[in-house]
Amino acid sequence: MKQDDVPEPVDARLGRRLAELRAERGWSLGDLAERSGISRSTLSRAERAEISPTAALLNRLCHVYGRTMSRLLSEVEEEPAPLLRAAEQPVWEDRASGFVRRSVSPPHPGLRGELVEGRLAAGADIAYDRPPVSGLEQHIWVLEGGLAVTAEDVEHRLDAGDCLRLRVAGPTRFRCVGGTRARYVLAVVLP
Repeated sequence: MKQDDVPEPVDARLGRRLAELRAERGWSLGDLAERSGISRSTLSRAERAEISPTAALLNRLCHVYGRTMSRLLSEVEEEPAPLLRAAEQPVWEDRASGFVRRSVSPPHPGLRGELVEGRLAAGADIAYDRPPVSGLEQHIWVLEGGLAVTAEDVEHRLDAGDCLRLRVAGPTRFRCVGGTRARYVLAVVLP
């Protein structure tokens, strides 16, 4: 929320989309809470844009709805185009964790691949309890700083220029290591 308690336009659109996805399935807040492991009150507040959802919360909802975070975020953007200029690329921030996500690829529901720029503040640590889509392929290319990525209980330490490829089936963790922020490109390919 902004300081004056007026939701950011993207938060309001995201809240509406989350409510639509739940309604499309005929689920109550209780049904969604049971499926996602997120409290009904938190879900309700996210749908009403009273809170800006964290990356971990959105990841859980994406898992339940069977879509990537990029797809969900692209669904709340105005008009997808084949060319997305740098100044027009949607940026979403998880203020609680120090994570900033830029959707680099022009969104398109029929395509399986997408590019995302991630930035983690020094010391930031994000854990996802499950992938948004099981079997998701990810390529993580570090541009600046250091990043520790944990998947299947194996930690991979990446420095600038390093690239890790993995297929995500369980919990993952992204941790900024070192005294400066980490900036990386995440290439996501749907199974």
